[in-house]
This record gives sequence, structure tokens and C-alpha cells, in this order.
Amino acid sequence: MTTQGLFESDVIPTSAGDLSITFLGHGSLLMVFTGMNIYVDPFGEVADYALLPKADLVLVTHEHFDHFDLRALSSIRIDKTLMVLTEVCAKQVKGGIVLHNGDEQKVAGIQIKSVPAYNLVNKRPDGEPFHPKGSGNGYILSFDGTRLYIAGDTENIPEMKALKEIDIAFLPMNLPYTMTPEMVVDAVKAFQPRILYPYHYGNTDTAKLVDLLKNEPGIEVRVRKMA
Repeated sequence: MTTQGLFESDVIPTSAGDLSITFLGHGSLLMVFTGMNIYVDPFGEVADYALLPKADLVLVTHEHFDHFDLRALSSIRIDKTLMVLTEVCAKQVKGGIVLHNGDEQKVAGIQIKSVPAYNLVNKRPDGEPFHPKGSGNGYILSFDGTRLYIAGDTENIPEMKALKEIDIAFLPMNLPYTMTPEMVVDAVKAFQPRILYPYHYGNTDTAKLVDLLKNEPGIEVRVRKMA
């Protein structure tokens, strides 16, 4: 038994078969491709992971509790599960593959590139960014040529705006920790994803993002339950 029926799902055709994306909530996703279950940032407050399929691959963007939930991870991890982690996360769980910003590696047959994820503007009261440069990852996954970008917790940094040939993008909009709708618009106008999913958006008004991009016909904005 799974709880997948409670969540929204989309199916994206690729040259190697369908990519199914289930929107678990917050920054958490479950993707299924060629029979593999691929999780992003498991977080037990959005789903009962004990009822979800076991993981073939898990990607963790950074160490914050709402992206790196050890209890949720333990519910889906089995002996064959592969994990892609940041260096900080790898200190808390053994057996993962560490990717630093800029690293690229094929994992479970999927080409994965790590890209930076950090704040430029939004900072804590002491002046430290909520997400310092070099600590967190975004990931680009290539599903037989269909390129999907999961940004992690970040702002519209230069490295994001320089991306090329992104088909599907997940960009965070959870204030004050990540991006405003205007920051998201600035980024996607630069790298032009075919499909944009705002995710991990908390109480930010997704309708504003849709309105700001209404004159960008090349970018389809899809809003799913990812608060």
C-alpha cells in the first residue's frame, strides 16, 4: 500500500519512457523512471514515507531538517538504495555519494550534475546568508536527454541564470529563505526552461508568478501542491 493517491502527479514523456513526478510537498518529490523510484529531499511532515515505495535513488540538496530528514530517509532506504548528498549531509549518514558544486557523475544510469545553491540577498539577523555558498546543491538530472533541474534552496544566482537546455525546472519560492516571484522570473527569463514548477513556496502567492510570466509563451508554469 502507498499514499501516492493523495498527491498530485504529472507524467513527462521522454525518449526512454515516461517520467512520473509525484509532488509530495514542500521540497519533496518522488520521481519514477524506467522502474526506479527517485526521491528528492525526504521530509516526514509531508508524507508517511513508511507507506511509500522503497528508494532506488535519493538526492539531498542540503542539511536543513526540512530537506534532510533522517527518519524519513530510513523508511525508504534499503541495501541497494543509492544516495547523492552534500559533504555536510554525508557526515550524518554513511554510504552516500558526495557531489560538490560543479561535480558530475552517472548514478543509477542517470547523469547528475551538482550546481550551486545559495543566497545573495536574504540573510539571518547576524548577516549570514540562510544558505551559504558552497554548502548546498541543486541538481540537474538527465533522463535520456530530458534535463530536469531541481534548484534546492537558493536565489537567482548567476550560476542558475547561466544554465542551458533545461526542459523542466523546480524553483523555490519560500520567503524569506529563497526567492521572491520576481527573482524566479528573472532567472527563468535567462535560462528559459520549457516547464516551470514553483516548489517549496510556503505562503508565497504562486498566482503572482503566473501573472508575471503570462507573456512568456515558451515557459509553461505548472502550479502543484508544494507549499
